[in-house]
Amino acid sequence: MNEMKLSKRLQTVAEYIPKGAVMADIGSDHAYLPCYCVLNDLASAAIAGEITDGPFLSAKQQVEKLNLSSLISVRKGDGLEVIQKGEVNAIAVAGMGGSLIAHILESGKEKLTGRERLILQPNIHAYHIREWLHKEGYALISEDILEEDGKYYEILAAEIGDKDAAYEGISFEAGVLVGPFLAKEKSAVFIKKWSQELEHLKNIHQQIKGAAPSMENQQKLDELSERIEILKEVLERG
Repeated sequence: MNEMKLSKRLQTVAEYIPKGAVMADIGSDHAYLPCYCVLNDLASAAIAGEITDGPFLSAKQQVEKLNLSSLISVRKGDGLEVIQKGEVNAIAVAGMGGSLIAHILESGKEKLTGRERLILQPNIHAYHIREWLHKEGYALISEDILEEDGKYYEILAAEIGDKDAAYEGISFEAGVLVGPFLAKEKSAVFIKKWSQELEHLKNIHQQIKGAAPSMENQQKLDELSERIEILKEVLERG
C-alpha cells in the first residue's frame, strides 16, 4: 500500500470523501489516505493528524517527499484537537476500534459544526459508533462491509440529518449491531461475517452455561441470548 494504491478498506473510505472537500484524516499513520485524495483530486486540501511521534514523522516525511506540504498540513495532537472548528468539511477516522472512534468524536465534538461528513472505519465494534451518531443527531447515509486479508471491515458515512431514517424497516437494536443498510443489503460478506459471529456467540453461551452459576454469569448469558436472537432475526429475514 502507498499513496497511489490504497488498501481496499482505505480505498472505500476515499470514495466517500465529497469531491473537492477539505478533509481531515485522524490517525493518519503514513498519510497515505490524504495524499491519495489530494493527488487524485478527491480533496482540495487535507490535514493529517497523529498523536505519536513515529507516525507523525512518517506522515510528515511522506507529504514532503511528494511536495504536498502546501496542500496537506501534518499536525500532532489527540483526535480532533488537530483541527479548527469549520476548517474541514470531511473527517475520516479509520483503522481503530469502534469504541475508540466514538471516544475521539465525543471528546472533540466541540470542533464539529454539523456540516462535516464523517467517514468512519472501525476494525471492530462498529455499534459503538452507530450509538454515538444517533445520540448526536447524525444520520447514516451509507455503509459498506468488506473482507480483506481475512478480516472484516465496515465503513460508515454520516451527516447531520434524520437520524432515524436508516433504521426504518429494522429494529433499532439490530440496526445498531449490524448496520441498518448492511442488514437490508445482506451481501455475501455480511452473511459470512455475522454467521461466524453467531456461531462464536453460541459457543461462548454454552461455555458460560456449563460454568458455576453466578449473578455475573447470568448477566452475561442474558446479554449473549439477546445478541444471538438479534443475529438470528437478521440472518433469517428475507
